[in-house]
Amino acid sequence: MSIDIRPWTARAAAKAQETPGAVELGAAALEVLRQLGAVGLLACRCVAALPRRPFERKELVRQLESLGVQSLGLTVVTSVLIGMVMGTQFAYGLSKFGGIEYLGRLVGTGFARELAPGLMAIIVGSRIGAGITAELGAMAVTEQLDAIRALGADPVKKLVLPRVLAAMIVLPIVGTLAFALGVLGAMFAVDTQFDLPAAFFYRTALDELVVRDYLMGALKTPVFGFLIALISCHLGLETRGGTAGVGRATTRSVVASAIAILISDLFMTTLSINAMDLLS
Repeated sequence: MSIDIRPWTARAAAKAQETPGAVELGAAALEVLRQLGAVGLLACRCVAALPRRPFERKELVRQLESLGVQSLGLTVVTSVLIGMVMGTQFAYGLSKFGGIEYLGRLVGTGFARELAPGLMAIIVGSRIGAGITAELGAMAVTEQLDAIRALGADPVKKLVLPRVLAAMIVLPIVGTLAFALGVLGAMFAVDTQFDLPAAFFYRTALDELVVRDYLMGALKTPVFGFLIALISCHLGLETRGGTAGVGRATTRSVVASAIAILISDLFMTTLSINAMDLLS
């Protein structure tokens, strides 16, 4: 009597083919957890290094110029264009229902709460994060970080902390500028294309907007700056593999920063809405 083992063999082969995928998925999950833990440890080291002397004032000023002043052109162009596009889209949609007089309120509130802080964090933050990762990554692959440690200095104190503080200072300024320019861009677009007077748009936007709406967006920006700089510094410090490794780390920093911004934005928006419901 013979036993047909082909069904068991087929199942074993199928399971063997599935195992590598499961192993890769588990390894990827463990790598994500490792990276999150490393970023958390780097954040703790930044906090611990904050009160220690000497204070890197010159490096902080240099980073403010690099991250902030050099981002003004990108901020101006993108915020004005986004404002014009959003103003045109909202005006076109509201005009179908006879509600174009509410356009100023909608644009002002939307930009203050979400569009200005969130979009500018992703757009400007991508530039900031890529620059930080490329700079620190180049130092890592050329062994400059090892030289700093050999001289008894702390790379976190000397390199990471000034960039984190600069990003936390720059992002609120960029968000406020983007809000103002975005509203002006929307006002110009609807005035020229939909014959909605700019004075009426400006007045209705200010009538609806309150300090709470502005703070709802502005308080997010330091958190965005902290996450962008911290993730970018971590990936820059871990760079290996020469110039190709620098390129890979830069790409990863842009992607990781954008995902971190969106996830944190979701949580902070939910918390702020719940807080406003409790206060009202």
